[in-house]
Amino acid sequence: MSVCLVWCAAALMFWISAADAKELTITTIQDEPYVMSKGSQMEGYCIDLISELSKKLGFTYRVQLVKDHRYGAMDANGNWNGMIGEVVKGEADLAVAPLTITAVREHAVDMTTPFIQTGLSFIMRKSSDSGSSTFSLLSPFSSDMWVGVLVAFLLTALCLFLVGRISPTEWAEPEKDEHSFTLLHSFWYITGALALQGAGPHPKALSGRVVGAIWWLFAVLLLACYFANFHSVLHSENKHISISSFEDLANQDAVDYGTFQSGSTMLFFKNSNNPVYRRIYQHMERKKSYVSSMSEGVRRAQEGNYAFIGEAVSLDLAVARYCTLTRAQEIISMRSYSIAAPLGSPLVKNLTIAILQLSEAGELTHLRDKWWASSCIGTDDDHKSEALQSHDLRGLFLLLGLGLAVGLLLALLELLSRARNQAKAGKKSCCSVLTSELNRRFGSRGEVEEPESLDKSKA
Repeated sequence: MSVCLVWCAAALMFWISAADAKELTITTIQDEPYVMSKGSQMEGYCIDLISELSKKLGFTYRVQLVKDHRYGAMDANGNWNGMIGEVVKGEADLAVAPLTITAVREHAVDMTTPFIQTGLSFIMRKSSDSGSSTFSLLSPFSSDMWVGVLVAFLLTALCLFLVGRISPTEWAEPEKDEHSFTLLHSFWYITGALALQGAGPHPKALSGRVVGAIWWLFAVLLLACYFANFHSVLHSENKHISISSFEDLANQDAVDYGTFQSGSTMLFFKNSNNPVYRRIYQHMERKKSYVSSMSEGVRRAQEGNYAFIGEAVSLDLAVARYCTLTRAQEIISMRSYSIAAPLGSPLVKNLTIAILQLSEAGELTHLRDKWWASSCIGTDDDHKSEALQSHDLRGLFLLLGLGLAVGLLLALLELLSRARNQAKAGKKSCCSVLTSELNRRFGSRGEVEEPESLDKSKA
């Protein structure tokens, strides 16, 4: 027994001296927040973990990124790729990454005690804010779009009122005839058009008809856009609300889903005897909905109609970074991340002890809090992306503005033509007649009757 202890101590001393003499080659993979590039350097949870382990065990190291950008899977010929392959082939002494412990990997490499515990879940794009269901009728348009519609409504009513006052065809004799297009009636008329219902009396002048026609066209196109987007928003909400578990995911075809190709998550679904998980694997195989990286999975989930399946701890980071995403509460297949070393490596025992010491000292919790800090990106902009923005219907508003300008111009031309005819008949200047007409239509009756009485007294 004493001989065995002496031999173990000698072996340990030999490894320590060898470790001091040899620089360890550590393979890893870029995956936020575990390993990220910062200029020519690398940072992240795993980089900090390696640094803490090196301080405890006193080894030097060199970190390199895995050449094929894979975690590690065995092909049909029994050859390993990715980080596991580099460790098996002796190209790296350690693989430090979010590397899941699996039975097949344990046959190829030795793995330390876990430094992170997790499980499988999925993320999706959030549906429209369910808390605003009271105002769901407003959801098809953004707030600036509603402001634009209100401004267009007010300007059109004002324009119709002005056309009714200016055009001689609408109001021939201001002293005798009653003005039919008051400001209140103008609002009532365009409100009826917005509800696709006529509200008489209708404009008689060409200018008034142009304003009315352009508003009808604006209202029809606006309502078409509103109802089309309202249906889309409601359909999107119902589609997302109904999916909250893996069984819900497997029982629908509206939302696509996938995971890393040839990763441990895919192998779990492939080898599972659970009929729900088997259907999920068959769907991913049939649709070829796999992704090559975490960032691609998060991007597709943000775009909508896609659920990305992965380790819950990594998905929690995506949800913390992008507040338009949500993670399902269900977690299956509890698993762990560990460090991989060649079979029989004396590094494993010492690394396991060092990881346990870091865990007991709270260092692993500190690293988790440091790199998983929440910082939402795109909360407001992405949430409003389904609502139509004012710039989406820029052309419709420009068309309305052009129609209103043409209507006002035609009304002024009608009044100018009448003033010119009256000026010829009365041998007066056109400007004085035009000014008199405008005063009759927009001034008070007293102001209009006074110059007329002076003309009669002179005569």
